[in-house]
Amino acid sequence: MTVLSLRAPGPWQAIQVWADRALLTPHTAVTSQVLGVAAAVMTPLPGGHTAGRTAGGQWDAMEYDEKLARFRQAHLNPFNKQSGPRQHEQGPGEEAPDVTPEEALPELPAGEPEFRCPERVMDLGLSEDHFSRPVGLFLASDVQQLRQAIEECKQVILELPEQSEKQKDAVVRLIHLRLKLQELKDPNEDEPNIRVLLEHRFYKEKSKSVKQTCDKCNTIIWGLIQTWYTCTGCYYRCHSKCLNLISKPCVSSKVSHQAEYELNICPETGLDSQDYRCAECRAPISLRGVPSEARQCDYTGQYYCSHCHWNDLAVIPARVVHNWDFEPRKVSRCSMRYLALMVSRPVLRLREINPLLFNYVEELVEIRKLRQDILLMKPYFITCREAMEARLLLQLQDRQHFVENDEMYSVQDLLDVHAGRLGCSLTEIHTLFAKHIKLDCERCQAKGFVCELCREGDVLFPFDSHTSVCTDCSAVFHRDCYYDNSTTCPKCARLSLRKQSLLQEPGPDVEA
Repeated sequence: MTVLSLRAPGPWQAIQVWADRALLTPHTAVTSQVLGVAAAVMTPLPGGHTAGRTAGGQWDAMEYDEKLARFRQAHLNPFNKQSGPRQHEQGPGEEAPDVTPEEALPELPAGEPEFRCPERVMDLGLSEDHFSRPVGLFLASDVQQLRQAIEECKQVILELPEQSEKQKDAVVRLIHLRLKLQELKDPNEDEPNIRVLLEHRFYKEKSKSVKQTCDKCNTIIWGLIQTWYTCTGCYYRCHSKCLNLISKPCVSSKVSHQAEYELNICPETGLDSQDYRCAECRAPISLRGVPSEARQCDYTGQYYCSHCHWNDLAVIPARVVHNWDFEPRKVSRCSMRYLALMVSRPVLRLREINPLLFNYVEELVEIRKLRQDILLMKPYFITCREAMEARLLLQLQDRQHFVENDEMYSVQDLLDVHAGRLGCSLTEIHTLFAKHIKLDCERCQAKGFVCELCREGDVLFPFDSHTSVCTDCSAVFHRDCYYDNSTTCPKCARLSLRKQSLLQEPGPDVEA
């Protein structure tokens, strides 16, 4: 009898690889091919060789088929891990022997390496419990179990590889757990709707779809699964877990107590004056970026860390009033909120800060003339019933300082002047006011003036462009008549004579 000798590891490796393909491939042709090839491989002999086809061409098929079936069932069937190899035939009264998966493996000769394929099992996802319970079905019935499951899911996410499919599935599972917890949570344990902290007045937001960024930890706020608050004064946004970590007071308190701008252009004093620390949170910073990058705020001139300075852009008031420069520059988060709250406050007295600005910007001269005319129209509206019912003065409700004085400006006024919007809108309002006084309302028309110097012409009003107003008695005259007449104002002279006559008349006690 002739015996063919082959090394054992090669055929057994082929058996396992081809068997894997047979399980993963649904085609019967491939499976039959794999099993046919496996049948041609010999069973191991004690001498470290394999028995091949004998001279007579006979196969030890029954022994090999049994070992192959036990091998495949123990290693490659993920749906029936607990079932052992094919049970031995047993007689009545005999107990079935307990066979473990390790015992089901075909025995290899001594000294030969044992071939395993654990990575293939991991690739198939067989180590995870995907078949016993679908994703989204949670067995936890109370809040405590859900919280424990959430913590375990967090730990799993941290241990899994970054950007892997398994980590994404775990994140989806965490979201479902949080939603389930939100449904089962006791309403008495909810976060309060209002929190007051360092003069901030925080209100709990209910929006779930808006994507925001926490001003404290500089991370995204996931409104679907996280609770977050917004300050109604300065619009500071943060997670509920970050509320107790806030150290900066609300800038709206500074606006209400000390509403004024820094009018020096970028008053830098140097990073050494800050002890190389952030001006807000006092974190160590340096110009070289170690340990944190030092970012300068163009409004305050101070340096901040990357958590307090996000390179936000804003118009600097000092550069506007001195250089008429509206280019946005980088400012810190605190300065940006302060400038946003101050943008509509009339705190700039331009004629005192920079009187030459009116010579450089012609639009400011036109705006100042329109504001003076509106101030002259205001007494007519206050005493007119129709004007009060029509609420004409509310046309300037966004710029109430225009009906109080003609000197104060806000940064928003200057922005609109630069863009050309303020001149157009103020001209339309001026035309509407003048139309009511001169055409629509008879009471306002009756309060007009007649030039006492020439006694000619139409009814005059103090806001007309061709008139002049006496500074003492507020009488209105034609401009040419007023400057050509060298005498005093007729109305002032008449009032002076009346006052003297009242003083010269004896009282009733003197006549008695």
